[in-house]
Amino acid sequence: MSSYDIAVRGAGAVGRSLALALSRQGLSVALLASPPRGAGPDVRAYALNAQAVNLLRNLKVWDAMPADAATAVSEMLVHGDAHGSRLEFSAWGQCVDALCWIVDAQALDEALATAIRFAPHVTKLPADAQVQATLTALCEGKHSATREALGVNFQVKPYGHTAVAARLVADRPHEGVARQWFRSPDILALLPFDRPQPRCSYGLVWSMPAERAQALQALSDADFDAALNEATGGAAGTLKLDGPRVGWPLQLSRAEALCGPGWVLLGDSAHTVHPLSGQGLNLGLGDVQALALVIAQREPWRPLSDEKLLRRYVRERAVPTMAMQQLTDGLLHLFEQDAPVLRELRNRGLDLVNQLTPLKRWLAGRALGT
Repeated sequence: MSSYDIAVRGAGAVGRSLALALSRQGLSVALLASPPRGAGPDVRAYALNAQAVNLLRNLKVWDAMPADAATAVSEMLVHGDAHGSRLEFSAWGQCVDALCWIVDAQALDEALATAIRFAPHVTKLPADAQVQATLTALCEGKHSATREALGVNFQVKPYGHTAVAARLVADRPHEGVARQWFRSPDILALLPFDRPQPRCSYGLVWSMPAERAQALQALSDADFDAALNEATGGAAGTLKLDGPRVGWPLQLSRAEALCGPGWVLLGDSAHTVHPLSGQGLNLGLGDVQALALVIAQREPWRPLSDEKLLRRYVRERAVPTMAMQQLTDGLLHLFEQDAPVLRELRNRGLDLVNQLTPLKRWLAGRALGT
């Protein structure tokens, strides 16, 4: 049986990034790959903040992607459920080049896979391979079988909502503007994109109660387009589907223990959030960066399996993860309430925050990792 310093279980974006980050420290890494995704195009799009982009750039992955695989967001408009109520963010107001970058999930996966093939200390193995490793990092996603086998309690709060994702084409340029509608009971996001049509494409993430999502998924493409354009009110032009729609159930979750002797959890294996803020992968890549730094700074005599070492990582990630979970959960519950008084208060709140520039900059900085 082969022996390695670290076994990374799960070869998604978080697992591959961790394998690359640790291999750069000269550690031997076994990357245990999960079964590949089903056939068909991947319609997912990630919203990556500056910290995530810097990590991928340092791993020599970011600049390896095609030029049209990442689109800079220069402006973000958050619409309330009252006419004219909205919150505006701009890269200029934040003094940054971009608020975030919308990234093609398939292109990122391909760039990471290529980097793994050329990483000298990474050995890619089947998910069921038997290996010995000083430390096992679990990056298998929210349904992690290894986490379950360890007996780690995974606290799950189902939202009863489904996220519907698709690729869209508009009849006018997006100008790098991301849009989001917070309305009872749905949340709709349009992420500016350059695929399939440069400057006129969007990634759609539309979350809503499961029954409504099921009905929406059953519509023809033409009827779905009509429902979508009614929901957005023409703010981004006339929108049309370009490809399939996919959906998945939404939940808030967190593992009760994030580490133990010889094992540690990262990404969706450790926590999940509602996609309304686009922070899921950012949190996972933040886990990667924190664990890699903790390992790089460990005492020469301390083994990788030392639980005291791994608790440093847990402490480092506790506050940002909890803060993002509380923020997304609170926003969801605030905007899913349909009472007229609450609707009036939250729309007035959006307008008030929009006028308070320091508060708006602080909020944007927390979400965008700047």
